[in-house]
Amino acid sequence: HTGTLAPSQADTLRKVPDTVEDGGVRKEKSEEGKAPAEGNGDPLQGAAAGKENGELQVDAELLPFEIVRGDRLASFLFKFQFKNVEYSSGRNKTLLCFLVDSQKGYLEDELQRGYLEDEHLGAHAEEAFFQQVLPEYDPGRRYQVTWYVSSSPCAACAAKLAEILRARPTLRLTIFSARLFMWEEPEIQEGLKALAAAGCKLRVMKPVDFSYTWDTFVENEDQTFSPWEDCQENYEYYQEKLAGILQ
Repeated sequence: HTGTLAPSQADTLRKVPDTVEDGGVRKEKSEEGKAPAEGNGDPLQGAAAGKENGELQVDAELLPFEIVRGDRLASFLFKFQFKNVEYSSGRNKTLLCFLVDSQKGYLEDELQRGYLEDEHLGAHAEEAFFQQVLPEYDPGRRYQVTWYVSSSPCAACAAKLAEILRARPTLRLTIFSARLFMWEEPEIQEGLKALAAAGCKLRVMKPVDFSYTWDTFVENEDQTFSPWEDCQENYEYYQEKLAGILQ
């Protein structure tokens, strides 16, 4: 999953093991032995991140990001990247579908919907969300943000997301993940725990969630979503792992 949100605290964020970097692109382990869920890649190196007034501070010299933003995903991309298999070789990017409902009083109600796709050449999709979709924070507004992501955040992104949630007390974030990214690694588990402690609701996508995402975010040509084999079984597998981590 890319996970992304950790614009950079290179000296404080550890790299996730068992991956190989080639030209900045993160490569997953093969399906021999334990293979993690899709990776997020390392965070953007050298960016200075802060939380003054809930704002994200990033070194502009390190931009631009390799990020794709759109309204609806191609159906083949969704079926491949969101497949909740345990072995996810080749899925070296994160897809993040988002819904944002922000309100101020009873008069202003803004809705945003779309998706982000990172190419692991720098920023992660989670990071890009707070730079491209919700760059500003108004303490007078209430934000309800829901993500449907191809894999859960990496340790770096989880740490940055927790920081952002603490800095933005009126923002509520729910993350539905198709897969858990390298859930066996201690730093990943600690990152998810910290994220939950900061108020983020972490969920694993059920078949009904895949169907909703298909209807809402995919160029489906009015076709009904057909769950792949083992979709329910794989959901139960990841749900058990997440519950064990967060208990």
